[in-house]
Amino acid sequence: MKAVRIHEFGGPEVLRYEDVPDPVLRKDHVLVRVRACAMNHLDLWIRKGLPGVPLPHILGSDIAGEIVEVGDYVKNFHSGQRVLLAPMVFCGHCAKCGAGLQNECAEFSVLGNRVDGGYCELIAVPVSNVIPLPDSLDFIKAASVPLVFTTAWHMLVGRAGIQPGQTVLVLGANSGVGIAAIQVAKLFGAIVIATAGSELKMAKARALGADHVIDHYKQKISAEVRRITNKEGVDIVIEHVGVATWEESLKSLKPAGTLVTCGATSGFDAKIDLRFLFVRQLNLLGSFMGTMGELHDVMKLVFSGTLKPVIDKVFPLQEARAAHEYLESSEMFGKVVLTV
Repeated sequence: MKAVRIHEFGGPEVLRYEDVPDPVLRKDHVLVRVRACAMNHLDLWIRKGLPGVPLPHILGSDIAGEIVEVGDYVKNFHSGQRVLLAPMVFCGHCAKCGAGLQNECAEFSVLGNRVDGGYCELIAVPVSNVIPLPDSLDFIKAASVPLVFTTAWHMLVGRAGIQPGQTVLVLGANSGVGIAAIQVAKLFGAIVIATAGSELKMAKARALGADHVIDHYKQKISAEVRRITNKEGVDIVIEHVGVATWEESLKSLKPAGTLVTCGATSGFDAKIDLRFLFVRQLNLLGSFMGTMGELHDVMKLVFSGTLKPVIDKVFPLQEARAAHEYLESSEMFGKVVLTV
């Protein structure tokens, strides 16, 4: 089959479109022909170099396609069926997995990280990762959902425990997580303040449902939040930017407010004055992907049209290098997707 692999870590130039052996189908696995693979910032981090990633390696966590073949032990799926793949990788037999907390499994990862992902024509996955795809959702939109919407759902619902009527600050409205978080927060009746870096992105954030939008290049986030909330601050901050916004995110919280973070695209070395933390009784929460149950909750809302993926640009698989360069430019509003 054709695939895009990295044989070394580095810039977009390390991505190679090449022939690789077809995957071997196990009896409890399903072989899927990849039709679309949505990109995530995780792809950039892995390409640049993350520990535990074997080389050569195939990137790509969010995959939709058609079943080519099923293993002998697989029931209820058939050749030609349209499917979406859950991006989670977990052991399936530890106490955490048994409790439905797959993202707390010691072996938890995602497709395209420690195991090969979807920048390829064929992929074999455990049957537990396979979700039937209705005809109403095309492959490109379907592939744009799992990682970012499950992450946003876990951040807001699973970790922060969002309540109706709360005020939520969403950093980076143009990102996959930002777009999903705006929609999930509005689903719970929250007042949403989002940040974006251009007039076009600000307009698109409003169209998604954001009640207020801050230009994070021209305005001071915490000052604008105080103005919008009559100096109260927000109940929840959805943080995934890192060092560049960390201090402003903390200053935007009301007393006993919650900051939940799932990443750090601008750097990991964020600092905090502990006096500020305990005097204001703030809650700082980490969040990593989500559970299979949360993914299924999200997909029901996507299949019903309640939550909607946003597509920015589509590239053919052989142009993965150009797609990486585009994603790194941060010009997008929505998902960047590779088609096969």
